[in-house]
Amino acid sequence: MTSAQNDAVRTRTIEWQDPMIGAARAATMPGLDYLQAMIDGEIPPPPIISVMDMTLVSVGKGTATFTCQPNESHYNPIGSVHGGFVCTALDSAAGCAVQTTLPAGVGYTSLEIKVSYLRAVSATTGPLTVVGTVIKPGSRVAFADAVVTDGEGRVVATATSTLLVFPIPAAG
Repeated sequence: MTSAQNDAVRTRTIEWQDPMIGAARAATMPGLDYLQAMIDGEIPPPPIISVMDMTLVSVGKGTATFTCQPNESHYNPIGSVHGGFVCTALDSAAGCAVQTTLPAGVGYTSLEIKVSYLRAVSATTGPLTVVGTVIKPGSRVAFADAVVTDGEGRVVATATSTLLVFPIPAAG
């Protein structure tokens, strides 16, 4: 590594709790109650929250809202936030919106997500707000939309998502 490259080195430390603590509770609680318990600090968030510098800030029946702060560690090779960062935020909001509609013992996973990127994101874009909304809940498949806005309220990206709904096996 050259001297100039060494001077530019930055570090980021990420901490998280055992993800299986929350996963075990997810099988025993209605989705809305589970996510609210996460917001209230009663259940640790999944590790992706730390990696993404995201916060689940509110949930309601059929909706979930996150904030996230993009930084240089999320950059792609051309010097802007990688589209995968925005896609992951959209996927999280859409999935959690669906989770708010599910009873105890039922989970979900993404089957498909279509993202439309409308603006570039950088470390100076400001905090992003990501809102997921259920379009059609279901017992086998659910559909949700999500929207990301930047610190000035401009739409950065949108997504439509199809999610598989399934029973969560009991722990033990």
